[in-house]
Amino acid sequence: MRTISGQITKLFLITFLTITTMTVGQTSFKKVDVSIYPKPEKGFKQMVIEVPHSANDSNKKIEFVIGKWMEVDTCNKHGLVGSIEKKDLKGWGYSYYDFKTDGGVISTRMACFESSIVRKFISSQPQTVRYNGKLPIVIYVPEGYEVQFKIFEAEDDVYHASEVKQK
Repeated sequence: MRTISGQITKLFLITFLTITTMTVGQTSFKKVDVSIYPKPEKGFKQMVIEVPHSANDSNKKIEFVIGKWMEVDTCNKHGLVGSIEKKDLKGWGYSYYDFKTDGGVISTRMACFESSIVRKFISSQPQTVRYNGKLPIVIYVPEGYEVQFKIFEAEDDVYHASEVKQK
């Protein structure tokens, strides 16, 4: 009985120390303070994407889109018209993104005989950027719009293209 109780105590301590060490290891990088970035212009808001640092940051990419929830029909494809500009944060060596739109939406124009109206996230063209767990991605968007993102990770395998021999 005594040895089982001692083993359980040891197992608990080892588990506790492992979890504590993992948590401290994951939070050891201090993120850049976003207060160094410009304040949003009137009618705009500042959005921030922060992702955790990992040992394989270089194998990852982030794809983000800017958009708005809208009521649209179900048979056409829709997209938000706008432009995104990458800007330098002077004196820091960091960059941020500025999205401008007049709210215009492009759409296919199929005749929808049995279409219904749904609430859907209508977005701009996706932007793909480097994954960096040490730096935030700062994006300025108009009020009423939001930013959604995905994280893509490459396999460690490297593939080779084949050459086409010319005759």
